[in-house]
Amino acid sequence: MVISSKNPVHSVLFLILTFFNAAGLFVILHAEFLAMILIIVYVGAVAVLFLFVVMMLDFNFTKSKENVLQYMPFGIFIGVVFICELIIVLINTRLDLANIQILANPFLNFSDMTNTQALGSVLYTDYILYFQLSGVILLVAMIGSIVLTLRDRPGVRRQVIGEQLERNASSTVLKEVNSGEGIDI
Repeated sequence: MVISSKNPVHSVLFLILTFFNAAGLFVILHAEFLAMILIIVYVGAVAVLFLFVVMMLDFNFTKSKENVLQYMPFGIFIGVVFICELIIVLINTRLDLANIQILANPFLNFSDMTNTQALGSVLYTDYILYFQLSGVILLVAMIGSIVLTLRDRPGVRRQVIGEQLERNASSTVLKEVNSGEGIDI
């Protein structure tokens, strides 16, 4: 429903539901720390950021529906390439997926640690570059969303810092106003 919903706000809400489902799967696998991090980081920060960006962009649905057919061949091509890659991987493994492991025994070094300690140990030693890179990517995404929402709108008054700094008491008109009376402009 995330990719098939026509309303982007509904898509973000379905994405939040997907994150909760993934967190439930982590709880079933006894990875409670990952489940809570998923809810806090993805639902609490990323999905809410997506929701704010989608609501602030004033997306024109009629224009987007006109351009769907223009990009359809490219999307079908990418889908076919992805399916071919999956078929090649399955053929090369000879459909024996039981022997696929990243490490021979991934829990050997972490037998005396808790789940949180083992995750922190791996994340901040072996994968520190990827961790920092993901932080930079999120920073760039945040700056990009801010840039997309900042645009000139006619009739909107903005601050001019230079004029505010140049202002002094002699250039400012101050009028004495009695209580209950207005000012004639």
